[in-house]
Amino acid sequence: MTHDILINWSPQETRVAIIEQGAVQEVHIERALERGLVGNIYVGRVQRVLPGMQSAFIDIGLERTAFLHVADLLPHIQQRFGPARADADHGGARPAPPPIERQVFEGQSLLVQVLKDPIGTKGARLTAQISIAGRLLVFLPHDEHIGVSQKIPSAQREALRQRLQALVGEGGGGFILRTNAEDATDEELADDIAYLRKTWERIRERAGSARPPALLYEELTLVQRVLRDLATPATRSIQVDSREQFAALRAFAQEYTPQVAERLQLYRGERPIFEPFQVDEEILRALGRRVELKSGGYLIIDQTEALTTIDVNTGAFVGARNFDDTVFRTNLEAAQAIARQLRLRNLGGIVIIDFIDMAREEHREAVLAELRKQLARDRVKTMVGGFSALGLVEMTRKRTRESLAQMLTETCPACDGRGRVRTARTVCYDILREILREARAFNPREFRIVAAPAVIERFLDEESQHLAGLSDFIGKPISLQSESAMTQEQYDIVLL
Repeated sequence: MTHDILINWSPQETRVAIIEQGAVQEVHIERALERGLVGNIYVGRVQRVLPGMQSAFIDIGLERTAFLHVADLLPHIQQRFGPARADADHGGARPAPPPIERQVFEGQSLLVQVLKDPIGTKGARLTAQISIAGRLLVFLPHDEHIGVSQKIPSAQREALRQRLQALVGEGGGGFILRTNAEDATDEELADDIAYLRKTWERIRERAGSARPPALLYEELTLVQRVLRDLATPATRSIQVDSREQFAALRAFAQEYTPQVAERLQLYRGERPIFEPFQVDEEILRALGRRVELKSGGYLIIDQTEALTTIDVNTGAFVGARNFDDTVFRTNLEAAQAIARQLRLRNLGGIVIIDFIDMAREEHREAVLAELRKQLARDRVKTMVGGFSALGLVEMTRKRTRESLAQMLTETCPACDGRGRVRTARTVCYDILREILREARAFNPREFRIVAAPAVIERFLDEESQHLAGLSDFIGKPISLQSESAMTQEQYDIVLL
């Protein structure tokens, strides 16, 4: 099924939407100030070698020196120290490398890649075993290994390895076939091999003339990853609303992904590029719990740290024939909506779906078939089980990046992520108990309650009798002060 890709670019943020049949299917967002360093390749200078830690500190031009462990150094001679990497299928181990002080020295220039971003007071974690990710393959320029992802069924791995070996030829370097390349054509694999080898040649050219520390290769920006990862033969057009980015993308495409260059277009519409397809409204809806279905039914989606739950409800849909038919049609529509919401929200990990109970086995099979059909369009790997004994469907979706909610939202300071706050009456009773405790420990002239307007109103109205009773009991006056800046659960008791 064909689709269009829209790119909304600004200096601070890039947003990409994939539109299929007039509806938003995926949203990708990258912010300039939040781009990480993972994948970047530098030529660095060794600052210190620490034999006791079997590590070295490398200056790559960042605020803090980066950290390189001996296990992440490139072996000098494969025959002496063992293969450069464990086999992707058999998990072969490499003999222990020689001590780091025999491999590097202070002042030495090293080609390194960032494995982990700097965190807090720790510098970046580095490796000398360079790998460059493409859309379908990972290129290992210092290796001759041809591997296949372990997530691909073992029965298919050998055939895929032989296909890849034939395409790689004598050009040098090793490759690992990624999970999403399981069904790739020879032409797609050959394009990826050419792109990765060309990228490595550029890095080597820069390394020959650069003075350390220097950045040689930066992981692609989102607009470039659109051409590498998101554009497929089914992509009808790639529209970008920035003339500057359009020119840069066209140059990038002509050199690295010529097969998609002709589909690049500069958006010239008078309205913002996202407006015709209501992308901003879809993003806003994707941050909510409730998703309305066209029939009148709805989904409730709750995302937790460990898993996501999706509950299907008939809502206002009453159907045309009977109850079984109403439930079946609602579940069919829900299966389509769920697959789209998983892509749109980029939900990963374990997903539990609670479809409305269906009495007939053929209805359950049809709903499962529809769900699998819709998930087959997902570029991220998914696995779906059948209906459990409790009538639930369990599935998994590979985590590729932060979900939309994790990227665009933060934990509510009022409820601390619970999604609910204590009632004003509950807070009133908490305050009364605390004043009683304070009165036993201290002897102030007066107690003053500072709380949210809703709590103060409750004290002035329904709880006024309880407040007066407590004042009489402790023999101290209690005054009230409304503070609009406080949330409903916040309060303070001032001793005067």
